[in-house]
Amino acid sequence: MLSDIEIAQKNVMAPIAEVAAKIGIGEDGIEKYGEFKAKLTMKTLRALQKKAEDKSKRGKLILVTAMTPTAAGEGKSTVVIGLGDALNRIGKKAVIALREPSLGPCFGIKGGACGGGYAQVVPMEDINLHFTGDIHAITAANNLMAALIDNHLQQGNALNIDPRTISWKRCVDLNDRALRNVIVGLGGRLDGVPRESSFQISVASEIMAIVCLSKSISELKERISRIVIANNYDKKPVTFGELKCTGAIAALLKDAIRPNIVQTLEKTPAFVHGGPFANIAHGCNSLNATLCALATGDYVVTEAGFAADLGAEKFMDIKCRAGGIEPSAAVIVATVRAIKMHGGVTKDALGAENLEAIERGFSNVRAHIENMAKFGVKAVVAVNRFSSDTEAELSLVKSLAQKCGADAFVSEGWAKGGEGVTELAQAVVDLCDKGESAFKPLYPLDSSIKEKITTLAREVYRASSVEFDSRAEKKIAEIESLGYGALPICTAKTQNSISHDKKALGCPSGYAFPVRDVKLYSGAGFVVVFAGDIVDMPGLPKAPSALNIDVDDDGIVSGLF
Repeated sequence: MLSDIEIAQKNVMAPIAEVAAKIGIGEDGIEKYGEFKAKLTMKTLRALQKKAEDKSKRGKLILVTAMTPTAAGEGKSTVVIGLGDALNRIGKKAVIALREPSLGPCFGIKGGACGGGYAQVVPMEDINLHFTGDIHAITAANNLMAALIDNHLQQGNALNIDPRTISWKRCVDLNDRALRNVIVGLGGRLDGVPRESSFQISVASEIMAIVCLSKSISELKERISRIVIANNYDKKPVTFGELKCTGAIAALLKDAIRPNIVQTLEKTPAFVHGGPFANIAHGCNSLNATLCALATGDYVVTEAGFAADLGAEKFMDIKCRAGGIEPSAAVIVATVRAIKMHGGVTKDALGAENLEAIERGFSNVRAHIENMAKFGVKAVVAVNRFSSDTEAELSLVKSLAQKCGADAFVSEGWAKGGEGVTELAQAVVDLCDKGESAFKPLYPLDSSIKEKITTLAREVYRASSVEFDSRAEKKIAEIESLGYGALPICTAKTQNSISHDKKALGCPSGYAFPVRDVKLYSGAGFVVVFAGDIVDMPGLPKAPSALNIDVDDDGIVSGLF
């Protein structure tokens, strides 16, 4: 059996100009980064944005989300890619929109984000590593902001910034727990002003969120300018715009704002752009990439990170509001293995048939079907098939899904590519053709921050109440007093449970949801809520994926997955 990277490397890719031409983009509309990947030119981006303004000319937007992930793996990106290929196989003009992988998971425990088996976007190793440099540009822009802030303190502090209140963090796109708490400015008088600080992973940064939500460089600059970086000694907020360096930051991001285009193994065009984490940030590919896909495809398959309680909720409540878009249908990815784990089966026992565990564990899938219904979005379940799945187990999953009002279909994109996903593709088309969705966000923006958090906790996380830490209470009051109370909520919590507790499998309910901190992302336009022990700088596991990755003298990479 070939590994994912071996399958990708054996594939014969089409020149990227041919792939772009499939969706009406000429060679003069792209800037090539080698033969197989490209960025849209700014002129093309503007033209596609303008076309997407007319809702009657947009394709149907299909959101792929998932049940709560487990160590068994669910394969959401694999389903996205297989579904895009399958839609083209049944005669539809389909385009894919995905996030860019972060180096943190690539060298950590999760691996890359290019799909798997015969449902992948390529060149897989390029996309998983440096790609077109977008995340590096975001990292540099973020850290230039940090350097300018510390330099302002060193050069006299004309804005009277209280160093103890500086909230802007440096970032790096790697999992590095040693950087969670640091002291900067040590040495002597010429080496800076000493203060406590911390790093976050680049894909959790506000700059990443801003790039993913900005449609133009002018909007990018406006959002960067309004970022609150600290308070002054009079306890008034200081924005980055007051440093008068916004143009320099935007200059570093002038290319990063333009979507990238690549292809699947089956030559389906794919926009891969932007990469915010879903358990910390808002978890969706860039708005620009989605708009370009909607302007060029009749069906657009996109994904939101982790499960429907994280990425999908943020897609609906943050991205759809910001972009004036809405999904026509949703696909909830599940696996027999993950359902059994949520039913109490240990990873080493997943190969044995266990219908009782499926009955118990399906409560998790049911919760996410219900989540989609709360947004007024019609959904189907994609059962990503593994070789150990029995016919009895697959049949039971289909039956349980139907009882929840959602049809379920086996997806075999990993083993068969688009050919293994055609039944699901036709079901998605039929779902889209049933009429306009009744999409609606979960909460009104004009409700209070506490009311919005409580709505999420009760309706999505299944909590009975919310416990606000005193620090969170104080910050919420401050945020609302500054006029930011009408922003949407972006919850940072574990991806391994519907709740805040990563050990709570299935569908936990009746518990108190703990909000320990909040942070204003005034540039991105949302309030981040921290629940449980989630951190914005992940650590590496005992045996990281880096142990398996290598490169030979010809530059051929191995071990990526």
